Amino acid sequence: MSELDAIDLAILKALQSNARMTNADLAAKVGLSASACSRRLDILEKSSVISGYHAHVSPKALDYKMIAIVHISLSGQFAKTLSEFEAAVKRCPNVLVCYLMSGEYDYILRVAARDLEDYERIHRDWLSALPHVVKINSSFALREVIDRPNVGL
Repeated sequence: MSELDAIDLAILKALQSNARMTNADLAAKVGLSASACSRRLDILEKSSVISGYHAHVSPKALDYKMIAIVHISLSGQFAKTLSEFEAAVKRCPNVLVCYLMSGEYDYILRVAARDLEDYERIHRDWLSALPHVVKINSSFALREVIDRPNVGL
């Protein structure tokens, strides 16, 4: 999809605030018929503008009381090195987010842990075992100030 018009943006904004609304409610909110809204939604989904619908679950509700921000340096930035690291990090269930970075570190991860002992296990069994890792620097979040699941529209 090359350009989003005002109606597309209205659909996206409405869904970001409540992705569970019915198509009829969405159509009314953006000023379309239900069938026109459904077609627009289908196009947004097929063109990957909408990449999915998710429940935003609080890690604390699942007894994950710690969030670690982990900086990773690799032995090099060859395509094979990066792809092997990325394939392995995707298998770690405690890694919530992983970004390939520019700058001092190659990757930054957000990792959920139940407590310090659990993070030690994650570090030992998962992070240290990731391929091509030469340096791990972990910081622990003291308090979450903001976690926006969506971009502003």
